[in-house]
Amino acid sequence: QEVKIFRALILGELERGQSQFQALCFVTRLHRNEIIPSESMAKLRQKNPRTVRQAEEVRGLEHLSMDVAVNFSKAAQLSSHIHNVCAEAREAIYTREEDVKFWLEKGVEGSMFEVLPQGSDLPELQRCRLCPDLWKPCICSYSLSIQWYPCMLKYCRSRDAGGRVSSYKCGIRSCQKGYTFDYYVPQKQLCLWDEET
Repeated sequence: QEVKIFRALILGELERGQSQFQALCFVTRLHRNEIIPSESMAKLRQKNPRTVRQAEEVRGLEHLSMDVAVNFSKAAQLSSHIHNVCAEAREAIYTREEDVKFWLEKGVEGSMFEVLPQGSDLPELQRCRLCPDLWKPCICSYSLSIQWYPCMLKYCRSRDAGGRVSSYKCGIRSCQKGYTFDYYVPQKQLCLWDEET
């Protein structure tokens, strides 16, 4: 279904009444050419697999407004991986309305999605970092960075005996990318990391 899943596990602040950890899942559409096919990765052997690698290309920060909740019990038809990856985040799986439209056109059942309250619906809805009341709903922000992932194939050129040039797959290009997700929470207590410092 062209699905990309991000899972975040955030350690709780026990002295502030939080549980041991909080899990979040962000589900978005995976665009073609965003990551290389797994078949290509399987064929390309990695030299020095224990080396800590630096990304060759830093891709810009992507800011995503996650305005739809995904029902965990119905999400298997969107992706079979959601059941395993997002098991701890049952009540906190988010996606975007524009991605939902794409999946609905591909025949995914719409009952698994629930549109969340927006700032336009509730003018008093603030960003959590500005909200003084721990029990009020607000818009939470969570950022993460993927330091290294295979984003493109590398092609090398060779010349045959007749002088003709041909290209062949000879490696993987790696990228680094950051994401910021904004989403609705029913109370600021669920977003304590997003505070003004």
